[in-house]
Amino acid sequence: MTSALPAMTSRVENEKELILERTFKAPRALVFEAFTAADHLRHWWGPRGWELTHCTVDLRPGGKWHYCMKCMDRAQGDFYGMESWGLGVYDEIVAPERLVYTDYFSDAAGEINADLPTTQATLIFEEVAGGTCVVSRSVYGSEGALKTVMDMGMLQGIGETWDRLAEHLAGPQAG
Repeated sequence: MTSALPAMTSRVENEKELILERTFKAPRALVFEAFTAADHLRHWWGPRGWELTHCTVDLRPGGKWHYCMKCMDRAQGDFYGMESWGLGVYDEIVAPERLVYTDYFSDAAGEINADLPTTQATLIFEEVAGGTCVVSRSVYGSEGALKTVMDMGMLQGIGETWDRLAEHLAGPQAG
């Protein structure tokens, strides 16, 4: 019998910082690569029923990660066919330990949507017994900005996304 790793945990600090943690059964270098390589991200980024239809990664400080998630699940009703574009701009990369980027909602051309919250994300990849613990610290400009993304279902979405990552890391395509 295999022991299951704990699911994602979440907490809010300072009213505008969301901290997520989860341990994945995979080596740190592979988990870091899964977060930074388009060939990996295409397999797992986004909640269940959503697929990446566009994904480019320029992994360097000042480089960009531009992607589109599209809902492919008819059972998700009004979300079916919806696209959600995102743009990450890398600030700091210390492979395989740390990744810092600013995350924006964008459009297909990579133009930032100023009406939606911006996130300063720091991901720490820690080697632990049985795998890699990922600690994500997302800082928002205000308590209201954090509330906006929480009201959009972000916790459920990232929970499902990280479940998909765990499945991806366990599969043959991760190697």
